Amino acid sequence: MEAAGVEKQAPKFYEEVTSKLGGETMTKCYQCGTCASSCPVAKITTRFNPRVVIKNAIAGNRGHIVVDEPIWLCCSCYNCQERCPQGVEIAEIIYALRNIALREGHSPKAFIDMALNLMTQGRVVPTSSFTMKRRETFGLPPLKETGVETLNKILSATSFKKAVEKAKEGVQ
Repeated sequence: MEAAGVEKQAPKFYEEVTSKLGGETMTKCYQCGTCASSCPVAKITTRFNPRVVIKNAIAGNRGHIVVDEPIWLCCSCYNCQERCPQGVEIAEIIYALRNIALREGHSPKAFIDMALNLMTQGRVVPTSSFTMKRRETFGLPPLKETGVETLNKILSATSFKKAVEKAKEGVQ
């Protein structure tokens, strides 16, 4: 039982991350830099470095991760994860961090737009009339209708829809 006037402390950020699916291996990282040297995104921009993301998460620098853009720059190639000598599941940690960010209403507009397209059209990228004509040119059949109703039931059950709506409010 808590003493009167004493608030229960919020868990440290790294504890929050390690409690999420994909975040369990984060504290194995000893900052060797193999992930950063393997990352194609880190090779073309200094805005993303998986080693720095992990370091900030362990240090509890929530704002540097959840609010800022770097976690959304990961291209999910798994190079970092495959080469990590400690078996840190870096790409999975990035997904866990993205999930935390999205639930708190933080996401780049492009990702929100893709999620909204998915929920309304069943596709991340809308199909244009140009694409449909090109399909005909190549002898491909027209695209089938997507099961948006079923998809939205799944997205609602996983709280994805609610998270996207919250993030959408933060973007506008």
